Order: sequence, then C-alpha cells, then structure tokens
Amino acid sequence: MIAYVVMALVIIALSLLLTMFRVMREYERAVVFLLGRFYKVKGPGLIVIVPIIQQMVRVDLRIVVMDVPTQDVISRDNVSVKVNAVVYYRVLDPQKSVINVENYNEATSQLAQTTLRSVLGQHELDEMLASREDLNEDIQRILDVQTDGWGIKVSNVEIKHVDLDERMIRAIAKQAEAERIRRAKVIHATGELEASEKLREAASILAKQPQAIQLRYLQTLTEIASDKTNTIAFPLPLEILKAFGIQESESS
Repeated sequence: MIAYVVMALVIIALSLLLTMFRVMREYERAVVFLLGRFYKVKGPGLIVIVPIIQQMVRVDLRIVVMDVPTQDVISRDNVSVKVNAVVYYRVLDPQKSVINVENYNEATSQLAQTTLRSVLGQHELDEMLASREDLNEDIQRILDVQTDGWGIKVSNVEIKHVDLDERMIRAIAKQAEAERIRRAKVIHATGELEASEKLREAASILAKQPQAIQLRYLQTLTEIASDKTNTIAFPLPLEILKAFGIQESESS
C-alpha cells in the first residue's frame, strides 16, 4: 500500500516538474502572476513557472493586421457613405495589455470602428475622396493615443474603400463634367484675350511702317494661292487707288 502511495507521489512530482518548464518563442512573452499578483514578464526562451502558486498568460508581440468592418458614415455635408479600413498594431507592453484591458484585440477593434465613424463624420465627401492620407494620419494618431494605456502601438491605418450609391456617383460625374466645361471656357477666353493683345501690338507696329502692310498683304496672297485652287489673286497697289481718289479706308 505504501509503495503505491509513493509511486503516485513520484508521478505527481514528475508531472509538476515537467509543467514547470515553458518555452517562449522569440515573438512571445509570458506575463507571470504570483498568487494572483503581477510578478514579472518572462521570455523569450526557456522559463520556469512554479505550479499552483504561479500562473502565466502568453502574449504575442507580432504586428496584427485587423480589418475594420464596413461602417455607415454620414459626412459633414450630409452624404451617406460606407467606409472600411485596415489597422496595423502590435503589443509593446505585455503587462499593460493583460492587466489594463480584458481583451486588447476586441477593444482595439471596437475603438477603431468608433474612431473611423467619428473622424470621417467631421469631413466632407470631397475630403474623404481626395485627402485620404490626412484622414489616415488623424485616425492613426487618435487610436495610438487612446491605446497607449493598453500597451498597444498603432503603427498605421489605411482607408480601403469609400462606397457611394448610384445616385451620388451620377451627381459627382455631372459635377466633374461641369467643372471640365468651365475650365474649357476659361481657357478659351484666356486665349482670346492673349490673341487680342497680340493683335493690338501688331497693329501698333504696322501703323508706324505702312510698307509693312503691303508686305503682309503679299504674304497673305501667297498663303491663299495653291495648286488646287481656281482662284487667281492679283495684288493691287494702294497707290493706284489713291490716284483715283479712293481712300484706303473705303477700299478695305
């Protein structure tokens, strides 16, 4: 009888001895509690956990890629859109991540969803579509500050999609078309203004040299005459018209 008891005690001692040794990988840490109170953070490598009086919580230090579910957001200009994003974060302080929050993964996910709605709701639709980098930085900064007490470091936030309904897409297309038409009209008007200024300068120069008008007249005749036309143009000197008493203004 005594032999069986001794054998049982030996087996129990060996099993407890084997459970004392734990191996932590390079990216893992063990948050150790001694009789319910925080003791220390151990790892990586081989660590010793005293059974019964010590407990261990394993924490992963690798970067977590978390997909933020699609959120219904109403922009500042009252446009309803659906937005989803992705958040990159990792545990920097294993002690805080275990003691200060019950489940840091779930807490970070819920905080990311509320922050996404809150930040995007303060901006107009055009800013959501054109200034994503600034919005990403704002969301990342807010998340990083609020998760600091949990031992979490949010390294990056990326808005993936901003989905609009068909009516809003058509309205944006009409707005873009109107903007292109406006730019075309402005460019055309600017060209007319520049052309009129150049014509005014040319008229001023030609007025100082009347012979230049004759040269320009002959050049124009050479430009309109070609091999494929039946029109024959004969230059008529203006001096002949003057001899008949016809003013230059009337002949033109």
